[in-house]
Amino acid sequence: MPATTHALPPNAATVEVAVRWSDMDAYGHVNNVQYLRYLEEARVYAFHEWFGQERSLLEDGVLVARTEIDYLAPMTFNYEPALVTLWCSRISGAAFDISYVVGQRGSDLTFARAESTLVTYELSKGRPRRIAEHERAAMKVVLGDPLPLRSHKDRR
Repeated sequence: MPATTHALPPNAATVEVAVRWSDMDAYGHVNNVQYLRYLEEARVYAFHEWFGQERSLLEDGVLVARTEIDYLAPMTFNYEPALVTLWCSRISGAAFDISYVVGQRGSDLTFARAESTLVTYELSKGRPRRIAEHERAAMKVVLGDPLPLRSHKDRR
């Protein structure tokens, strides 16, 4: 089973996410839909760390436009939390990408790699908005290279 070979950015956040018995599917490993929940939970905690406590990007408005996951190894239940390491891997006018590596405490395996595209959104007007300078500055602190996902081979 693969380990992480991609160099993780030094300012990436790592968030512990509980692996629950109910996350398992009939095959005895974490169900694919649970990975989306792990990524979401890690993102909420990372945004709190990256953007501060007074107002977060979550309250100002952000939508998930795309998520792509490469499943690399089955994660089975044990009492150790999943470890989701995440960082910003692209910033544009109104959107940004977050890259994720999903591991587990006590294991050197990488269970999944993922990437989400998020769009900053003006909730009151119901439309995308440009990324504010303070948000862009916070993202640049945790900016790193994108992960080599399987679909990226088609982009070359």
